[in-house]
Amino acid sequence: MFEVAKPYACRECPLQHCPGLRPLEERQLDYIQTIKTGEYRFERGDTVLQEQESCDYLFTILEGVAIRFLTLDDGRRQIVNFMFPGDLIGLQGAFDDVVSHSVEAILPLRLCRFRRNDFVALIKEHPRLGYDITWLAAKEESALEGHLVSLGQRSARERVVFLAVWLLDRALATGIAREGNKFAMPITQSQIADMLGLSLVHTNRTIRALDRDGLVQWTSREICVPDMEKAAEFADFDLSGKTVRPFI
Repeated sequence: MFEVAKPYACRECPLQHCPGLRPLEERQLDYIQTIKTGEYRFERGDTVLQEQESCDYLFTILEGVAIRFLTLDDGRRQIVNFMFPGDLIGLQGAFDDVVSHSVEAILPLRLCRFRRNDFVALIKEHPRLGYDITWLAAKEESALEGHLVSLGQRSARERVVFLAVWLLDRALATGIAREGNKFAMPITQSQIADMLGLSLVHTNRTIRALDRDGLVQWTSREICVPDMEKAAEFADFDLSGKTVRPFI
């Protein structure tokens, strides 16, 4: 982790131009500038937050992708979600509680940092931004519900397709996917297995079968979903379409 020497001015925030994010008003940007305490970079594999530790800060992802996970005493871990540009890291610990999970960079991150104590005044002085924070927390819960259904009810093929479509949907909305529904993200089959509750062998067989069927092409460096609508229908996934997300 290291501090960015020349952080963005809030009025020049790159998130203002993401297709899946709702631009902030000028007065909101001016207020956020007063509570922003800097920007920080994390390389792939760096830990942003550590489970069961206190943290005085929250972070907005400006660039990159992170995973949120919990670790068992024997070292096994469960990935519970992926976090994209515009997502708020540390929200679950924003109200005088220890962090309930760990967050790790899966792509190099650039984060905007805030003191979590400042969010009390933010909610009071800018109710709309307070509402947006509540919306982000609710959307996080909604995403977790979808992943929980995968663990409990979906077949292995449906789990992998659901995750791939969900990742591509978020990547497209935040402008980090490439033409042809391709998303360059180095993720191992072991990490996919951690997310989906599958064995490594079963994960490998499932990915190869989906590749043969033309539904998902998933390598160690890239995800490609050639036909998003077909894959979404197979996995019973609702594409975000014109939905825009707020950010802080």
